Amino acid sequence: MFFIKKYIYMNNIASLRATPFIDSDHPAVLAFARHTTAHCQTDTERAVALYYAVRDDIRYDPHHIDINPNYIKASLTLQRGSGYCIEKALVLAAAARAVGIPAKLGFANVRNHLATDKFIAALRTDIFVYHGYVSLYTDGHWTKATPAFNRSLCERFDVAPLEYDAQADSIFQEYDPTGERKYMEYLHYHGEFDDFPHADFVAELRRYYPHFFGQ
Repeated sequence: MFFIKKYIYMNNIASLRATPFIDSDHPAVLAFARHTTAHCQTDTERAVALYYAVRDDIRYDPHHIDINPNYIKASLTLQRGSGYCIEKALVLAAAARAVGIPAKLGFANVRNHLATDKFIAALRTDIFVYHGYVSLYTDGHWTKATPAFNRSLCERFDVAPLEYDAQADSIFQEYDPTGERKYMEYLHYHGEFDDFPHADFVAELRRYYPHFFGQ
């Protein structure tokens, strides 16, 4: 058993380290993670508690995206109390690592059929690039968790918020609960990473939203 646990730890060590973007060793992140999981007994319970805390206590805000790498950190998002999908994914990954749960960042391009006309007009497309989620390792397996949309926002759009139990993947459903309205399509997966691939993110922004860069 000791050797199995050591193998698992060594195999996931990169997914446990603090990084420039996933600053799981920051005092604010440590305090948030420990407070949120104080009542938990297992990693599964910790992962679920952290998911809901990030999903609902940090407001989703896609309107203030700063691509300066110095302003993209889990601790900054946590202290601000709001962020877009990548920033919220950073918080969940950092908090998980802070309590010893291996975590990776995952990214995909998606088409959002429920985006507001104003937001689509600003993007000049309904494709959202580098939509962020988190993969968490508990009970010997990885599961995907997407903490982006807080419950109150989902209620405004009459969309069921994503639930997570650390047993199965939780990514945006393709349809609403009735099965009639399509609202999120995954178009392309970029993969999963031990830290935020900032350069690739900016390159994808330039490709899809060149007008943001004066092109």
